[in-house]
Amino acid sequence: MTAGQFLLIKLLIATIISAVSTKLLIPELKKLKAGQAIREDGPQGHLAKAGTPTMGGIAMIFATAVVTAVFEFKSVEAWVMIGVTLAFGIIGFLDDFIKVVKKNNLGLKAWQKAGLQLVVSLLIAWYRSTVSTAVWIPFVNKTVNFSQGWYIAFITFMVLAMTNSVNLTDGLDGLCSSVTCVVAAALGYICVLAGANASSTLLAALAGACVGFLFFNANPAKVFMGDTGSLALGGALAAAAIFSDLSLLLPIMGIIYVAEALSVIIQVVVFQTCHGKRFFRMAPLHHHFELGGWSEKKVVKVFSTITGVICFIVMIVYEFGRGA
Repeated sequence: MTAGQFLLIKLLIATIISAVSTKLLIPELKKLKAGQAIREDGPQGHLAKAGTPTMGGIAMIFATAVVTAVFEFKSVEAWVMIGVTLAFGIIGFLDDFIKVVKKNNLGLKAWQKAGLQLVVSLLIAWYRSTVSTAVWIPFVNKTVNFSQGWYIAFITFMVLAMTNSVNLTDGLDGLCSSVTCVVAAALGYICVLAGANASSTLLAALAGACVGFLFFNANPAKVFMGDTGSLALGGALAAAAIFSDLSLLLPIMGIIYVAEALSVIIQVVVFQTCHGKRFFRMAPLHHHFELGGWSEKKVVKVFSTITGVICFIVMIVYEFGRGA
């Protein structure tokens, strides 16, 4: 059995676990009355989604953790990556729980949420810096070794940026799970070529967890992942990229995440400096296209296709460049 085939088996197992777990979780979320609150200033078509169960990301985290733990039981790196995924998932869960169960629309205070994310990011950056400070530079096939201080600063920023960018992408039925499935599967394959077994397993499990969740999250969604899921997905992707020394590949392969985050930054800057004018119809970017007449399904299809093309190009370049 080839490494690629073994990767596919892990993905399929995670898919089954995620699908079954999500199906079992939905009734429990309904009992908790964990229904999603919809922002009134958002697209009017989204108001009908109010009350749809959220926090479904619990099932995705469970599937990812179980498969990774089973196949990489002896790997310290795997357990650390699982810990990072769980840590960000818990931060998201606390925010979701306060919003939808305690009926406090503010959730965690901004400084609480940012502070918790910063602590986790610093911890993973520090831990990895004790093992390696190497970062591979894409397309020029060079590895740069940072000083420990600069490495910790770089990795901390990267983790924070990725988790929040993935979080911003979770705004349409199936969007975040579809894009993340593609990124995780492609990066997982590259990790196989790089010999980063623990990272490849986590990413295969993550991709499968997204596929299983999509059975219930695709339009029209029966459940949302919430911050519980989106923060965990971002944390898992970042951890896997870091532990394979492929940190700089992630923003390239996750170009949609980057575009979503940049759209919010641009919108805020333009609004504040141009006396209330807006650059986009609405931010994040997926809402801009939605208000331009695109259906949710079209936005998801286009964004996922763009992700797939970029990831395919990166895989080819890596395999015939460094990986060959």
